[in-house]
Amino acid sequence: MKSSLLPGELAGSNSGHAASHNQAVILRTIRWSQPISRTELARRSGLSKQAVARITEKLLDDGLIIEARRRYGMRGQPAIELEINPEGCFSVGIGLGRDHLTIVAVDALGTVRDRLHREVRYLLPDAFFAEVKEALKTFRRRHAIDENKLVGIGIAIPDLLGEIPFIGMPEAYSIWEETDIRARFAAFTEQPVFIDNDATAAAIGELTYGLGVEIRSFFYIFIGAGLGGGIVLDGACYHGSSGISGEIGWLPISPAGGREGDGVQPLGQLVSLLQLYDFLARHGIAVTQPQQLLGLDERGKDLVLIWLRMAARHLAEAAIDIGLLINPDAVLIGGRLPMTLMDKLLLFVHEELARDPRPTPPVYRAGGSEDAAALGAATMPLAHALRLEAADPAQRTRSPLRARDLR
Repeated sequence: MKSSLLPGELAGSNSGHAASHNQAVILRTIRWSQPISRTELARRSGLSKQAVARITEKLLDDGLIIEARRRYGMRGQPAIELEINPEGCFSVGIGLGRDHLTIVAVDALGTVRDRLHREVRYLLPDAFFAEVKEALKTFRRRHAIDENKLVGIGIAIPDLLGEIPFIGMPEAYSIWEETDIRARFAAFTEQPVFIDNDATAAAIGELTYGLGVEIRSFFYIFIGAGLGGGIVLDGACYHGSSGISGEIGWLPISPAGGREGDGVQPLGQLVSLLQLYDFLARHGIAVTQPQQLLGLDERGKDLVLIWLRMAARHLAEAAIDIGLLINPDAVLIGGRLPMTLMDKLLLFVHEELARDPRPTPPVYRAGGSEDAAALGAATMPLAHALRLEAADPAQRTRSPLRARDLR
């Protein structure tokens, strides 16, 4: 019998030695195709009906799936359909940037049950952990999570956090270089902790709940306080041998925009939220948060458009380079820029690409929200609990990269 697999699915094995693998196949197939009957599960997975019945019974007992409805209008008895149980497990995702902290509580479907957010520059470790502890207390008090079904805490954090100089970064921020994040979490929670780079976390969220449903290989350009990137190849995030794959902020770009320019700068020193704020400050306009960009007067809005056109020129060049080097199915652009401005940026990127004869992959706005990194962080524990393709065992031991790790 020929199976009909959806993107990200694996073929099941009717061997008696593949129970864990087959559970993963069934969970992924339910997630991609819900609601779905046991008969359809068997057809899509290639497993026998007896194996599907046995596995789904265990998943029902574990509370990870539910019998959601019956399908009528077909011959015979109406088919009982299965879905992922939203209450089956919960996760907490933390997105720490140089300019903000976002903490979300999500259910098994990735739906946000609660959210705490602070626009704060260069948060130091003691203040960060105090915020996290308070957020966990708040989520419990509001019943946003079931403590007995919490499967872990995901953390999306930039690598080299206290080491790369940024606009306005205080000297004290270098303390992040010596902070053992895992040890600090272990002091107040027994939950498993999953850590990944913020841009990679955003890509994980996109792979699991965004355009990853349709696009299995993509490069994610993440616009935050800095500029980062995440690589997804055939449905899996790729970190590279030392864990720094996707660090597009170091890509050399000609500020003049021409290939014959008078020198180059790293792309991250030209395109990021802090660079946009600095550009506006040099024109006498003070902005410190993304949402303030939407409330500017006409002069301020015109300056933002000027900057977006400049950024689009550089991002278009980067998209071409990515296409020639990696040749993914698409380049996605997302991050903390407000959605309306992100759409204008994408429009300008497409205009730039239309003028260039070199081949380039399609460029889309990422489907995730401005909380992409925090939502991606929350996805990491869920991916392990639900055996999703984004699950990466290295996240259970990984810590943010430091310069000495790369030597």
